[in-house]
Formats: sequence, structure tokens, C-alpha cells
Amino acid sequence: MRSDIVKVGIERAPHRSLFKALGLTDDELNRPIIGIANSWNELIPGHAHLREIADNVKAGVRMNGGTPLEFNTIGLCDGIIMGHEGMKYSLPSRELIADSIETVAKSYHFDGLVMIGSCDKIVPGMLMAMARLNIPSIFVAGGPMLAGKFRGHEIDLHDVFEAVGAVNSGKLSLDDLKVIEDVACPGFGSCAGMFTANTMGALSEALGVSLPGNGTALAVSSERVRIAKYSGMLIVDLVKRDLKPSQILSREAFLDAIAVDMALGGSTNTVLHLTAIAKEAGVDITLNDFDELSDKTPTLCKLSPAGKHHVQDLHEAGGIYAVMKELSRKGLIHEDRMTVSLKTVKELMNNANVLRRDVIKSVDDPWLSRGGLLILKGSLAPNGAVIKLSAASSEIKYFRGKAKVFDCEEDAVNSVLKGEILSGDVVVIRYEGPKGGPGMREMLTTTSVLAGKGLDKEVALVTDGRFSGASRGLVIGHVSPEAAEGGPIAFVENGDTIAIDLVSKKIDLIVPDDVLSKRIRSFRPPSKKYRRGILSRYSDLVTSANTGAVFKELIH
Repeated sequence: MRSDIVKVGIERAPHRSLFKALGLTDDELNRPIIGIANSWNELIPGHAHLREIADNVKAGVRMNGGTPLEFNTIGLCDGIIMGHEGMKYSLPSRELIADSIETVAKSYHFDGLVMIGSCDKIVPGMLMAMARLNIPSIFVAGGPMLAGKFRGHEIDLHDVFEAVGAVNSGKLSLDDLKVIEDVACPGFGSCAGMFTANTMGALSEALGVSLPGNGTALAVSSERVRIAKYSGMLIVDLVKRDLKPSQILSREAFLDAIAVDMALGGSTNTVLHLTAIAKEAGVDITLNDFDELSDKTPTLCKLSPAGKHHVQDLHEAGGIYAVMKELSRKGLIHEDRMTVSLKTVKELMNNANVLRRDVIKSVDDPWLSRGGLLILKGSLAPNGAVIKLSAASSEIKYFRGKAKVFDCEEDAVNSVLKGEILSGDVVVIRYEGPKGGPGMREMLTTTSVLAGKGLDKEVALVTDGRFSGASRGLVIGHVSPEAAEGGPIAFVENGDTIAIDLVSKKIDLIVPDDVLSKRIRSFRPPSKKYRRGILSRYSDLVTSANTGAVFKELIH
């Protein structure tokens, strides 16, 4: 066993003594040592119940003859840190989480790992660590939150953000905002829509590193408890068979995850995260893969914010493997892949069925004939940009407008609230990329106040930052190269024409060549915003969004 290096032999008597100080018996030390990486904290609704999840995972480990040892990693709530300096720390936390798990796992030589987390950067950070460490591992999510209820309609966190804009424009009273605030998030779990947290939970199933139901079973359900127990039992079997992530996280697994992402109309953040996880696994995934799969993968679900359904409805409708079974009818799923369940994808799909056609459409009658994400390129984004097509109005194919340029999100939000953004404008928010932000903040506050004012179909938003899965409208992020690297978005000025063509998948800055050349010659990179601490180091090391915003050392 891998853990023998810290517990076997005469020279390891001091080590065993320290383990026994924890209360472990000789019998427990002779069993496989299973690390339980838990991101429990009192800061995130999706994590506040993870102690209970961990207890059930540990029960499963013990039932199957293993010894669980739990440790913690950090986690942030993107909703709470949204719209202020805190959001700069969100994406960097992904790397910290991966590094912290690697640090503990390598130090203790665990025989296997169970990773427990729920929300936006925690899940991809854990999966990056899983791929990097390449020891038998399984991921357990905390599960989605129940949707809230307001006047007979289901609502969630994105409705609260949009209500702020509605109050500002006089469409909603402060009293109604207070009620919405109180009921939108009714309890533990990751926010109820197909936002980044639940998209990543869903894609953990598609990748094969978690059990069926892991991405959709409610946080408050007994099924969630059973998934935790079964995962704890299975990790011991994975250790005995030495089934490693490298045997599961193949290129085919990532292609299947992208296809599922497209069918779900998931968060644009998955482009960053799947690319980063793939790099850790030694698998080459690029924006071209997302583009090609989006062209041929139908959108089968319209979950909040794109539609009225929530993740609880997707679970009731059959879950992720029901979606995969539907996609397999078009040859979009690699069925012979092995998963942590010790069953192939085909075997798991055999047990899945679509139970609600209003939630999971047939490939013969999809919401859209193509996937929910679209990769745009052009003179404004030579290396690519991303739009969540499924969350934009289907009526918009082309958009041409005058730029209103902001060098940070706060300035853009203030301009929207003051009524300075008008129909036909293209809001450009730059210096919010991975390096320039630093940290590539999400623009949910901006998109929400635009939607709350009824401008989501009349205004475009373009940024080298990114968007929450809860954002909707004609919003284009991940513009690469970013402004801080001297990308074309740095040269846009107020009044410039920007042309967006969703049919030809292009985004262009319409400026005469001689004018643009003059701007390029006079460009000077802005001074570094942070000169100490994690954001300073992050800014020095991070790469562009089109490569997953990973650190330079991972670029081969």
C-alpha cells in the first residue's frame, strides 16, 4: 500500500506513535488509509452541511475495511464575494485548493482520496488535484439547493440579483425585494440553477469520477447521504484494484463532458475548468474542441437562468445519465469508458431513463439544434471569447453597437444604475482578465442590473473577465488576449463600433487600420494593481483564459 511508507517498519515506530496519539489502533493502521479532503466551512450554503456528508463517507470507508482520515481545504461563496474586491480571489482559490490537497496527500501518502465539495472553484480545484496526484480517488458533491418560492413561482439566487435592477428602475418595490431576498435560497446546497457549481457537479458524473446522481441529488435528500456512503465504500475497492484517475480521465471523458455541458446549457466557466483539469491530466483540450462539439450537440435542457426549471427537476427527470443516454443516440458519448463506479458508461446509461420530457428534450426535438455555448473569434478576440448562447435571446443573431468602455466592473455597474447605458450600446469591461483583474472576476452584478432594467435583449456586454452561470443576455466573456496582455480589447475607445455575428461566430472591432495602429503604438501596459500577496503572485504566473487560466508551468 502507498501508505506503508509512513507506517510500516521499525523506523516508522515514531510515525505510528503519532497516529496512535490520534486514537488509531494497530488494526486501523493495517488497513488502507483513505484521505478525506473536505471543504466544509460556515461561509458557503453549499458547504455548511459537508460535515454530515463526510461522516457518511467515513462510515462507508469503515464498512469496507478502510481507515478514513479527514482534512480540510478552503472555499469561497461566489455569490457573497460577487461585485466587489472579494471576487478577485475566486479563481485564484482554485489553484490554492488543488495545491493544498496535493500538499497533504503527498505528505501522508494516502492509499486513496475522497474529495468533498460543492461550489464554483472548489469542485474544479479538487478535480485538478485528483488528476495531478493520480491515486485512486472519487469526488462527492454536497448537492444542489432547493429552489425558493415567490408568489407561486420558483426562484433562485439569480432572481435576487435581477431584482436589484428591477427596484432601481421602479419595476419592483423594496418590500418585494425583501421577500425575495428571504425566500430565494431556502437552505443548504449549491444554488438551485444550472450555474457553475451545479454544472461542475454534473460534469463530474460525465467525466466518470463520481457516482450517478452526484451532480443532481438534492443536498437535503437521503439519496445524498447514500451517495456519500457508497462513495466511501467504493474508494476502498478502487484502492484494491489500483484504479487511478489517469484510467478514467481520458480525452474521450473530457469530450463527453463537453457534450453534456453543451446539452445542459451549462456555465461558461466550464470552458476554463475543463481545460485546466485536462491539462493536469495530460490531455489536450482546446477551445476548438468546445466549438466543434457545440456545433453538433443539441441543447436538451433549459435550466435556470435560461429557463424555468431547476436542478431538482433535472434529477427528477432522470439526471445526467439520462441526458447522456439521449446524446448517445447521436453517437456523442463514448460508452465503453470505465468510471469510479467500476461500471462502464454504457452500463450506467442502461439504468437511466428520461422521465420528464419537459425537462430533458429528445435529440429529435431539442431546444436548440446546437450546444449552449459558442466560441467567437475575430479582430476583438483573436484567441477566442465565449458566450452562453442558451441564456441569450434566440431572436438575436447579429448585434452592432457603439462601445461604452470601462476599466473595471464597478464603473460599469454605476453607469447602468445611473441610466447611462442605452439600447444598442456595447458595454466593454476590460482589465478584469486573469492577469489584469487580477483574478478574472465574474460580472453577475452587471448582467443582473441590465436584466433587471429590461436591457438584457437590447445591450451587449463584452469583457476579458467572466460570467456567473446565473448571468443571462448577450454577454461575451473570456476575451483573449486580455487587455493587460495588450489584446485588442485594450485599444477600444468610447464610440467605436463592435460587431457581433453569432451565425459566423465572429466578434470584431470596426476601426480603421491606421487609427488602430496608432493606438497600438501608444499603448502602455497598466501598472500592477497588487504588489504583494497572493494576487501579486497570481498575476505573475497566470495564463490567458483560452488556456484555462492555469499557471505558466502547466503550459507545455
